[in-house]
Parts: sequence; C-alpha cells; structure tokens
Amino acid sequence: MEHDTIAAVATGLSASGISIIRVSGDAAFEIGDAVFRAASGKKVSEMESFKAAYGFIEADGKTIDEVLLLKMKAPHTYTREDVIEIDCHGGIVVTRAVLDAVIAAGARPAEPGEFTKRAFLNGRIDLTQAEAVSDIIAAKSSLALKNSLRQLRGDVKEKIAGLREIILSKTAFIEAALDDPEHFSLEGFPEELEADVDKMIEEISVLIKSNDNGRIISEGIATVILGRPNAGKSSLLNVILGEERAIVTDIAGTTRDTLEETVVLDGIVLRMTDTAGIRDTHDRIERIGVDRARAAAQEADLILYVVDATVGLTGEDIGILEMLRDKKCIILVNKTDVEDFDAASIREKIGDRSVPVIGISAAKNTGIDDLKKCITDMFFAGSLDINDEICITNVRQKNLLIEAKKSLEAVKASLSAGMPEDFYSIDLMAAYTSLGLITGDNVEDDLADRIFSEFCMGK
Repeated sequence: MEHDTIAAVATGLSASGISIIRVSGDAAFEIGDAVFRAASGKKVSEMESFKAAYGFIEADGKTIDEVLLLKMKAPHTYTREDVIEIDCHGGIVVTRAVLDAVIAAGARPAEPGEFTKRAFLNGRIDLTQAEAVSDIIAAKSSLALKNSLRQLRGDVKEKIAGLREIILSKTAFIEAALDDPEHFSLEGFPEELEADVDKMIEEISVLIKSNDNGRIISEGIATVILGRPNAGKSSLLNVILGEERAIVTDIAGTTRDTLEETVVLDGIVLRMTDTAGIRDTHDRIERIGVDRARAAAQEADLILYVVDATVGLTGEDIGILEMLRDKKCIILVNKTDVEDFDAASIREKIGDRSVPVIGISAAKNTGIDDLKKCITDMFFAGSLDINDEICITNVRQKNLLIEAKKSLEAVKASLSAGMPEDFYSIDLMAAYTSLGLITGDNVEDDLADRIFSEFCMGK
C-alpha cells in the first residue's frame, strides 16, 4: 500500500479560481502520460523536472479541462517520490472529473495526511516537522504560524537530537568500560555523568514548561467573561468582536447560556466565552446558565471579571472573585464613562494588590487597548516576540518529554545511591527511547497512522 501511487485534491473542493490535484508515486509520470495531452505534443515522461506544461486532461477520448501540469522528479519532492501536480479550473464538478480520470488511470485516492506520511517515512522530515505541517495549516494567528515554522525548520528536531547524542555517548562509554576496563576507566565518570544529567533535566524541564505557552499560542487563551447580571459582559464581547454578536438589554438575566467566539487581538487568539450573570435565582433556566458559567470559569486560562462602575464592587462580587483566586484574572470596571472608580480601593477590598484593574466603557469603546496590553504582559511577559525560544505545542511531545525526564531522574537517583554503572545504562536508554519517539525514530505503525489521520485531505 505504501508503494501505491496516490492522488488527492490538494486545494479545497469548492468553487475557486483553480484546483490542484497532486499525484505521488512510482507511476505518477505514467499516469500523467495517460491523462494529459500537452499542447507541445511532449509526454510527461519526456518533460524536464520542475517544468510546467500547458495542455488538456482527457478521458475516454473526451477533453475534460484545460490545465497546467507540473512535473517533479524524485527525490527532490515533498514526498521524495515522483510527483505531478495538475492545476485545473476550480469548481467541484471539473475538479472531481480530473481526479476521477487520474484514479481511472491507475492512482488510488490518498488517505488524509498520506502525502506528509510518505515524506516522513521516506526520511524527508521527522515526526515533529510533520506535526508542524498540520499546525501551520491550523494556525489561527501570526504568532502560531511563526512557532510552527520554527518547528518545521527543525528546531525541535535539532534540540532532541542533541540530547540523544549526549545520552548515546555516555551509554556507549559505560558499555565500553564494562567490557574493556583495562582501556576505559570509570574513575570520575559518575561526577561527569551527573553534571550532564542535571543539564539535560534542566533543558527538558524548559521544554516541558514551554508547552503552556505553546498551547496558548496554538489554541488560544481560553477566556471567560464573568460577572454579575447587567454589568456589561455581553457588551464587552460585542466590542471585542466588533459586531453585535450577543444580545444586550438593560434587563438583568438576558444571557441565559454560554456564548463562544474566537477573536484575534494584535496576534493574541482569545477563545472567548460570554456567560450568564452570576447571582442567586429561582429561575430554573437561568440557574442552569449560572452553573455553566461557574463550570466554564474553572476551565479557563483567563477570567475577565466585569464590574458595574455605577454599582461598585459588591459582596457577591468579592465572594465570586475569592473562588477564582487561583486563576489569572483581570477586573474590568465597566461604564467608566458614567462613573469614576478607584483601582486601589477595589484591590484592597478583594485582598489582592497584584490583580490588574482596568477601567473600560463598552458603550464608548474605551479601555480595550489597555486590556490587550495587560493580556500580553500576563501571558507573554509583555512581548509577543518569542525570539529563539522553542515552544512545544503538542501534548504527545510533552508527555514523552516527561517520560524522558523521569528516566534521567532515575539515573540521578542511581548515581546518588552509588549503584553499579549498568543501572545507569538502563535508564539512560529509556530516556533515549522516549526522546526518539518524539522525532519518530522506531515509531510504531499504529501511532503514525493515528497522527497522520488527523491531517486534512491532500496533505
């Protein structure tokens, strides 16, 4: 199956200017000869690599479409196989007809992610780079794209390879010393190994910790707008979105359920949830909304707690904020166009002098720039430029890093206990294996299948 020639629509199957059908495999040029009639009369198999030709796709003696065909010869292709790409007119009917002609000529429909899977299996990219391809396609902001491009470039691969090289070198030395003690001395080696293990644990810990930023970069900040009824939560959502998405009235309890939207503010992706106003109520439907608001708050990365400046901070507000003490929270005092407020007084009432308090007016669209800056300071240390930092965005990679760290910590424990050197080798190789699974060394087929099945069709 891995040696079949595969084909798929690489662009979306919808009305568009052009569609691209990608064909990869040993029979790609043969299939091109079968379906493509070049205006020059030259066959695809006779064309130069990385040259495009104008002509027509034909099947059963009939012309299907006027196209351009690009020929790319292995190994200098995405899959390291022979590849042709057919640029035909966009549109569901004509694109499907061209793809059907290619399949009738000997290709089979590609599975989701199969082109990238072949790039991985043929050694063009490692598993971290393959996952970066999927992240690039799914990127929701310029920051997410930048981080994914770094991973595609091989930054994670190089970091993991460096760690594995140290482990392999140390393990090989231990094995050599045990087999040939006359020529290889272990004197002073435990101290040297401990220093290297400490350094590797520190580097892996940094990568694991980066997953928090990486997740936020790739998925966005799970942001819940919370507060008492009629404080202006839905108005705030509408201002941030730039459209009237949530219903706004002066009737308390208008919002009965959670409302979810995604917005990009200056490169920051916020997955925003507007919630029902939190209060004690006998209305059964409203009470369900309040319960959902509390549940959403527990799962949030960030709470935007809205306070009505004309009412001030109530005892109920203080009680709710007390429950959220372990959460990142920004207090937004709304309606400041009508009433002044004292940030220091609010912080004193809730017993937290560090929580940000920002005055806004959803009606006048003021204070939003201050909110953006505050979020940047809170999550990205004041800067959205991740510079040379490697951010792990993938949970699979994070879990394997945790396993590698545990194995290295076991090495450190053996060193402290003065265990024989062969004990070090066992845990060192366990760390080596865990790190290798990150990049795809000796990866099991079912894991690879699962990873690539999540890719979009044609990639």
